[in-house]
Amino acid sequence: MLDTETKRRIDTARDILVGKVPDPKSQVEQITIALIYKFMDDMDAEAEELGGKRSFFTGEFEKYGWSKLMASGVGGHEVLNLYAEAITKMNENAGIPLLFRDIFKNAYLPYRNPETLKSFLKIIDDFEYDHSERLGDAFEYLLSVLGSQGDAGQFRTPRHIIDFMVEVTDPKKDETILDPACGTAGFLISSYKHILKSNTKDGKIGAGLTPDERTRVAKNIKGYDISPDMVRLSLVNLYLHGFTDPHIDEYDALTSEDKWNEYADVILANPPFMSPKGGIKPHKRFSVQSKRSEVLFVDYMAEHLTPSGRAAIIVPEGIIFQSQNAYKQLRKMLVEDYLFAVVSLPSGVFQPYSGVKTSILLMDKSLAKKSDSILFVKIENDGFDLGAQRRPNGKSDLPESVRLIKNYVSGIMNGETFDAENIANVLVVAKEKIRDNGDLNLSGERYRDNDKLRNSKYEILELGEVCEINPKKSQISHLDKDLQVSFVPMADVNENKMYFDAKETRKLDSVIKGYTYFQNDDVLLAKVTPCFENGKASLAKQLANGIGFGSSEFYVLRAFEKIKPEWIFYNVTSNRFRNEGKLKMTGTGGLQRIPIDFVKHFKIPLPPLEIQKEIVAEIEGYQKIIDGARAVVENYKPHIQIDPEWEMVELGGVCEFKRGPFGGSLKKEIFVEEGYAVYEQSHAIYNQFEDIRYFIDEDKFNEMKGFQINPGDLIMSCSGTMSLPKNKVVKYIM
Repeated sequence: MLDTETKRRIDTARDILVGKVPDPKSQVEQITIALIYKFMDDMDAEAEELGGKRSFFTGEFEKYGWSKLMASGVGGHEVLNLYAEAITKMNENAGIPLLFRDIFKNAYLPYRNPETLKSFLKIIDDFEYDHSERLGDAFEYLLSVLGSQGDAGQFRTPRHIIDFMVEVTDPKKDETILDPACGTAGFLISSYKHILKSNTKDGKIGAGLTPDERTRVAKNIKGYDISPDMVRLSLVNLYLHGFTDPHIDEYDALTSEDKWNEYADVILANPPFMSPKGGIKPHKRFSVQSKRSEVLFVDYMAEHLTPSGRAAIIVPEGIIFQSQNAYKQLRKMLVEDYLFAVVSLPSGVFQPYSGVKTSILLMDKSLAKKSDSILFVKIENDGFDLGAQRRPNGKSDLPESVRLIKNYVSGIMNGETFDAENIANVLVVAKEKIRDNGDLNLSGERYRDNDKLRNSKYEILELGEVCEINPKKSQISHLDKDLQVSFVPMADVNENKMYFDAKETRKLDSVIKGYTYFQNDDVLLAKVTPCFENGKASLAKQLANGIGFGSSEFYVLRAFEKIKPEWIFYNVTSNRFRNEGKLKMTGTGGLQRIPIDFVKHFKIPLPPLEIQKEIVAEIEGYQKIIDGARAVVENYKPHIQIDPEWEMVELGGVCEFKRGPFGGSLKKEIFVEEGYAVYEQSHAIYNQFEDIRYFIDEDKFNEMKGFQINPGDLIMSCSGTMSLPKNKVVKYIM
């Protein structure tokens, strides 16, 4: 457990550096180098006390001894020059272990202020070297400040998620453990602690391991990372947790073949989500040919498991349901030979630096061969709220999920059936059913809804069988061209509300070309993003002369005799319709639409008309309650006493206005699958920022950094009404 005094020292060291070294990653590097420098001197001093000799600061390196830096009377500039020279040359010191030389590789002092350095070194001097758990915890705390996305799309994985994945995979003392994108070695250290805990004897953690077994465990734990900075931090982290010879290599698992023939019994990772501009250029030994880093990493880890190997991998949602060939090919390979469970994580797990939705793929090669099904587990609470601060909330599904997953595995191994029928957020799906889905979608909710539909006691029909979609304008070609008809723009159609007010009329001749035709009792369904996702659909009533025209972005659904239009509305505003529709949208950027074929072939239950009427009446009753509540909210005006003596200022005098980069700056071609989030107009209007659809890469982010949103910024919409009353229109900046 991290003690208060050590935490205070780390915080103080960072506070001293922040004025000269604002980047958290650089702060961590500077503290890491200084700590190792100090610890080497401590070890030399300890050797002398025990009657031995110094081995680190000898010969030409004797002048760099820590005591020389801290000696009274030494001037600030002299200390600065000596320290800067020492950390630059230390990797040439033949008297220190290779591990330490690697840590000092490419080290340098990024500032030239003597007072800052002297204050910083004084704090470092308070640390004392030992191999205690306390010091390891201190370094873990230091690494926790790396709360931002790395250049290659790395996300720091929360400790409780790491521990959950380790507990589920259950690494053993005689197994090889690998993280091919190890970052700061969090998965490796958690695995080591898990093995020690699993070998507790007489109440002492790790006492059940012999000295040889401890040595073998440390030797079997390995990691790779493409970043030399991450390799350095991993080495230090492992060293401070008792690894005298940690095995972390600077290695690109996606482009180099040097370690292709090395396998592991357990692989744990949160690989980078972001691919560089132009994609990855991998070697040719991958089973799945792709330029996407997340596809290649999952492929790599699956293919590098031993015959009884297991893996737990955090993946972005693209792996779960993207329809490109590489993603489908990867999912096919996983379902056939590797996968036994998928754990869906909440969208806020990686807050405050990303709201990206992720899942955990659980693999077991031997288990996959014995099972004809896959377990889906949905985590709704991970013990913390999902806001930017991630405050503990005392609610966690993780412990129970571990128990359920282990029970599922045990059942397969013993030939027993796992009953998930009455367990919330758990679903067992036959592999055959997943294969039958053309995209091999790995979203559990997809199959849960389909199961409910199949179990319906009513006839199941496609929408195209119960309604006419986009009726022809030729049906009204006989009408007078001067006839007044209703005109309904997209803004007039409500979200999650059955009816709308047709406010405007126009002559038939002025709208019959270029607009969508409908009539009373037709269902209007927005087909374009973000209107579709936001629930824009309505039932047409009280149209002028019974006829209306509106946006070309509407689908029109006209009910046949055996179905009530309200029942159609209910089904096309259901979560099942929205969720499946979002997965089927085509196009890119702001031009995505749901295909008409999806609407035609979407299956719904068809109760008898009398039952439809009963259900519709109940829904309309709920709608009246909702409308009443909405009216109360919209008409509520908080009463704030304004003191006439308060100073009146222009808004521009107390804050800075920025308008988001619209037009050519945000063409659909610039969007990528994962990266920096782009906030849209709908996010501001509905004050909901969880569902991010568009991302830009590192290059575009740096180009547009002036539009970055920081905590405390007010985001407003600057155009469009999005169906809000005019007095409720807000403005936003991107």
